Amino acid sequence: MKINNSARLSFKLMTEQDAPLWFELDQDVEVMRYINGGKKTSMETIVNTFVPRVNKFTNKQNGWGLWQVNVLETNQYIGWILVRPMEFFTEAPELNNLELGWRFKQGSWGKGYATEAALAVKKGLVDNGYSGDFSAIADSDNAGSINIMKKIGMHFIEKTLHKDPLGDTEVVYYQCES
Repeated sequence: MKINNSARLSFKLMTEQDAPLWFELDQDVEVMRYINGGKKTSMETIVNTFVPRVNKFTNKQNGWGLWQVNVLETNQYIGWILVRPMEFFTEAPELNNLELGWRFKQGSWGKGYATEAALAVKKGLVDNGYSGDFSAIADSDNAGSINIMKKIGMHFIEKTLHKDPLGDTEVVYYQCES
């Protein structure tokens, strides 16, 4: 599957060779604030935890994985969009409910890049035949991510406990139809 360029951005499905980019992004405490309280991620954690997790849900044919986002004009890497079934790391992954997530460099915030990227990835999935729901979760204090969820057409569903092998977290849950 391929995601077409948007007005300002290009997309590429990431692989474990992109670990240095994941590491670079996770070195900003503000980027990590609502992920883990602002702790930088070590390269060891990227290689031993993050890469194996991403490999488990990456499926090129379905468009699941982390989509690298670059600015077209400069080819600068600014972040990624995650696509995977909701509840992927449980006994009952929701194959008809794809989670969209994002992480972007602080220098790209406030420019509409994350919204533009999420809309492009969403459109690419639908154009590829996906017809289920799209969902996203965030820390309830993460106004930036919640704003993106609303801009891409999602509506608040509930505040809930997101269960994950790396730790359970209280989140707000948003969703829309494809």
